[in-house]
Amino acid sequence: MNHSHHRQAASMQDQAGHHDHHKMMIDDFKKRFWVSLGLTLPILLLSPLIQQWLGFSWQFPGDKFVLFALSSTLFFYGGFPFLKGLVTELRQKNPGMMTLIAVAIITAYTYSSSVVFGLEGKTFFWELATLIDVMLLGHWIEMRSVLGASRALEKLVDMMPKEAHLVHDDHIMEVLVSELKREDIILIKPGEKIPADGEIIEGKSSLNEQMLTGESKPVSKDVGDTVIGGAINGTGSLKVQVKGIGEDSYLAKVITMVQEAQARKSRTQKLADKAAFWLTIIALSVGVGTLTIWLALGKEFAFALERMVTVMVISCPHALGLAIPLVTAISTAVSAQNGILIRNRTAFENSRKINTFVFDKTGTLTTGEFRVNRFASLDEKVDELALLGLAAALEAHSEHPIAEGILTEAKDLGVIIPKATQFQALTGKGIEAQVEGKLIQVVSPGYLRDLGISISEVNQNDDAETIVFVLVENNLAGYISLADQVRPESAEAIHTLQKNGIRTVMLTGDNQAVAFSVNKGLNMDEVIAEVLPHEKLEKIKAFQARGEYVAMTGDGVNDAPALAQADVGIAIGSGTDVAAEMADIILVNSNPKDITNLILFGKATYNKMIQNLVWATAYNVVAIPLAAGVLYSWNIMISPAIGAALMSLSTVIVAINAQLLKKELL
Repeated sequence: MNHSHHRQAASMQDQAGHHDHHKMMIDDFKKRFWVSLGLTLPILLLSPLIQQWLGFSWQFPGDKFVLFALSSTLFFYGGFPFLKGLVTELRQKNPGMMTLIAVAIITAYTYSSSVVFGLEGKTFFWELATLIDVMLLGHWIEMRSVLGASRALEKLVDMMPKEAHLVHDDHIMEVLVSELKREDIILIKPGEKIPADGEIIEGKSSLNEQMLTGESKPVSKDVGDTVIGGAINGTGSLKVQVKGIGEDSYLAKVITMVQEAQARKSRTQKLADKAAFWLTIIALSVGVGTLTIWLALGKEFAFALERMVTVMVISCPHALGLAIPLVTAISTAVSAQNGILIRNRTAFENSRKINTFVFDKTGTLTTGEFRVNRFASLDEKVDELALLGLAAALEAHSEHPIAEGILTEAKDLGVIIPKATQFQALTGKGIEAQVEGKLIQVVSPGYLRDLGISISEVNQNDDAETIVFVLVENNLAGYISLADQVRPESAEAIHTLQKNGIRTVMLTGDNQAVAFSVNKGLNMDEVIAEVLPHEKLEKIKAFQARGEYVAMTGDGVNDAPALAQADVGIAIGSGTDVAAEMADIILVNSNPKDITNLILFGKATYNKMIQNLVWATAYNVVAIPLAAGVLYSWNIMISPAIGAALMSLSTVIVAINAQLLKKELL
C-alpha cells in the first residue's frame, strides 16, 4: 500500500518540479540569449564576409582562431538547448523545430571549423551566431507567454485529507491516511472530508460528492452505503470501514486515467514543428542532392561541399524561429485580456477544428450552487417572508449547500433572521431548534411521510428541484424549493455553437431527470446522464473514434480524465484547481459565451501563423535553389551576403505581420 502512496507522492513532486522547471527554462533561455548576443558582436566584426559587406578590414595574426574560439563557445553554450532538443526529438521519432535548428547549426559549425583548419571555402560563423540568437529569442518569447506545466496530479492528491481518526477498541487515534489498512474503522465528524473509500457501518448523513461525481444535490447516506474519499461529510457523524486505499481508491484511479490521457495528448504537434519537420527533410534532401550533382558534374569537392552547406544553413529560416513565437505571444496576451488563459498552444491552435462540444452540467452549464427558486406558506398565520426567516435561523448553523441557498435568499430579500437556540440535527432528515420560544423544524419530505403528514398540495415542478418543509410546533407551515440554476449565458453559447455547425452534448454524472430538466431551455443535440468519470473518458474516446474533433468543458475532479482526453480541454474558472490544471484552456470568468470567442481567436491565430510560415518559407523557395547553384551556368549564384539580406527581410516582414494580429483580435 505504501508503495502506491510513495508513487503518488513521487508523481506529485514531479509535477511541482515541472512548474519550477518551466520558470527555470525561461530564465535559462533568457540568459543564453544575452550571452550569445554578446558573443555575436565580435563574431560579426571578425567575419570576412561582414567586413567586406560593411567595407572595412580588420585582420591580425590568428584572427581566424579567435573567431573559431568565440564561435565554439557560442555553439556549445547558446546552441545547447537545440542540440539537447535534437536528441529528444529523434528519440521520440518526432523531428520538429529543434531538429531543423540543430541540423543547420551543426552543419554551419562543422564546415566553418574545417575551413579555419585548412579546408578551402568560406566560414559561416556569422550565420551560426545570428541563427542561434534569433532561435533563443523566439523560444524565450514563446515560453514566457504560455503558462507553466500543469500541477494537476499534485492538486488531486491534495484533495485527500492527510490524517484520519482511527477507531481503536474503545478510543480514537489520530493516524496518517497513508497508514490506514483495509477493514480499519474510521470516524468522520460533521463537515470533515472522507479520508478513504469505504462502507458506512454506523450513522447517517448527507454527503457533498459534487466535485467527485458531478451530482449537484447532496447525497443521503446510511449504513451499508459506500463513501468516496475526498467527499465532504454533512451534519451527521459516520463510522466507516475502509475498503479502498492507495491504488484501489477512486482518486488514485482518476489520477491514473489522467496520466494516461495526458501522455496520449502530448504527442500532438505544434504547427511550427510540422513546418520544421518538412523543412528538415527538404534541407537534407536538397543538400545531399546538391553535393551529389556537383560532384557528378565534375566540380571539385570543396565547391560542391560549400554549395551543400549553403543550402542547409540557409534552409533554416530565422523568420521561422520568430514567426510562430511572436503570434503566440500576441494571441496569448489578447486572449488573457479577454478572460481566456491558454495552457496548451497546440490545443488552442486546433480549436478551429472542433466539431463536437461536450459540456459537463454542474458548475459549467449551471452555477453549481443551490438557490431558492420558490417558497410558499401553507398556514395563513405564518407570513411567507417570516417562513423564510425561520428556516434561515436554523440553517445559519449548517454548512449544507441547501442551507447556503436559503441564507443567501433571506439576505437578498432583506429578511430579518431571528436567533435559534437548542439546535439539534435530525440525522439524515433535517434540523430543529427553538426560535422565539417555538419548536421549529426544517425537514425532508421523507420526515413528513414518517409523521403521516400529507404534502399532496405541494407539486414538485421537476426533478431538478429539492424541496424542504418548515414545521412550527409540529404543524406544517410551508415549504421552500431549491435548484441548481442554469447560467444565463449557457443558452446563447449553445445556440452560437450550433449555428456554426458544432454538435453540442451534455455529459453529466447527475441523474437523467435533472439533466433533461436543465436541457429544456438549452436544446442541446444530445444528453448523456449518470456517467462516472471513467465513463466520461470512454464517451470522449468513442466520439474521437468516430473521427470527431472533441472539445470538453468541465469544472470538477470527475471531469479531469475526460478533460485530459479531449482534443481541447476547457476548464471553467470557478471550478476546482484540479480541472483548471488539467485543461488546455481556462475560462477565467466561468462564462460559456467565452467559448465562442475562444474558437474565433483560435482561427485568427492559426491563419496568422500560416501567413507567417508562408513568408518565412517563401524566402526558402527562392534562396534554396539559388544556393544549390541552379542558375550557376548564367553566373548567378546566391552569395551568402544576399542570403543574409533576404533572410533579414523575411524576418522583419514576419514581425510586422504578427503585430497586425492585435487589430484582428480586438
